[in-house]
Amino acid sequence: MKKPELLAPAGSFEKAKTAFLYGADAVYCGTGSLSLRSRAEVDDNDLAKTIRYAHSIGKKVYAAINIYAWDEYYEEIKKQAKMLNELKVDGIIASDGGVIEILKEYAPDVDIHISTQANTISYHSANFWYKNGAKRVILGREMNKEQIKELMDNKPDDLEVEIFVHGAICFGYSGRCFLSDFLASRSANLGDCAQSCRWAYNVYVEEHNNPGNLMPVEHDEKGTYIFSSKDLCLVKEVPEIINMGIDSLKIEGRLKTEYYLASIVNSYRNAIDDYIKNPENYDYTKYIKELEKTKTRGLTTFYFNDRNNKDFQEYDGKQYNPDYEFGGKVVEYNDEKSIIEIRNKLVVGDTMEILIPKNITPVEFKIEKLWDTDTDEEVECVNPGKAGQSIKMKLPIKCENGWILRRKKTK
Repeated sequence: MKKPELLAPAGSFEKAKTAFLYGADAVYCGTGSLSLRSRAEVDDNDLAKTIRYAHSIGKKVYAAINIYAWDEYYEEIKKQAKMLNELKVDGIIASDGGVIEILKEYAPDVDIHISTQANTISYHSANFWYKNGAKRVILGREMNKEQIKELMDNKPDDLEVEIFVHGAICFGYSGRCFLSDFLASRSANLGDCAQSCRWAYNVYVEEHNNPGNLMPVEHDEKGTYIFSSKDLCLVKEVPEIINMGIDSLKIEGRLKTEYYLASIVNSYRNAIDDYIKNPENYDYTKYIKELEKTKTRGLTTFYFNDRNNKDFQEYDGKQYNPDYEFGGKVVEYNDEKSIIEIRNKLVVGDTMEILIPKNITPVEFKIEKLWDTDTDEEVECVNPGKAGQSIKMKLPIKCENGWILRRKKTK
């Protein structure tokens, strides 16, 4: 049984470190204005630092140049390709045929990964990209498992296959959408999506026999979220995916927090490892329990099990978790008073959970005391007033720097 790679998003160097700490084998990053998440926080220095760090611990980094590029972008693409070749990045993710030709010339030592944006949904398309220099194809999320199996049976043996297993689903076809550009002059295909599919809309229909007479479609005070999808979750299907021989399982979310990364990566890390060790007793429910604590929308298997599935729209627009939130990150462990970088309000008496890398069961505890980091005086609560603000608290177990704390919200 081949153990697949677990691939996580990294919107910054710190997020990459969190992903690796919680079990990712590789991360994928943007490249400034040339990827489809141009608002992620990775600049060239961060990218170089991420690659060097990953290689020092035996991990991999893939960089995205997956925009559909106008001609004026190509000089910058050439510079990025040369830089990535010199940095020895492990792969470059691309979708535009013109960009791929540039990569062959200016980054000849780097593997080419065909982005999901290229809509690879057949073995014929996969074979085309293989003949044109691709090392890996990232399949479209529109495929179901029978279609993926057929592709796996008919692709070249040394062509790697990557699929998405968790994260946001885009209203557009394999992420290609013009709605944002039309409504907000921000092109999703150039990395500047305004997430128009998540907006609330008031929808009207016009009576055919009475033009101009607009009747509203039923909705509540928030409008109706007719384009917003639930989030993909294939943790139950991990055994099937591994048995197919898929090379890489990908988590979406370069703009997500370190808390999100820690929780989602840790859940899939445990799911993969547990199935490989003991396939007969795979129990997905314990991973779902953890994922539910982090989700901000409903979860769906999309088309993976059923091409006729219609349960993937999030009509009520939910984008928050009512039960849990990011509490903080351990920046300096001490037996008595550890320093925690806080991310939300913390109060004495709050119920917290420590997310332990490669352990699916978090450690729960209540905050007994808090101390001001500068004065060492006891305080009752702390609010995150600025970036990097910290507090001291006693932790119930020995922790390592970078471990994430989850806060249970009070009702």
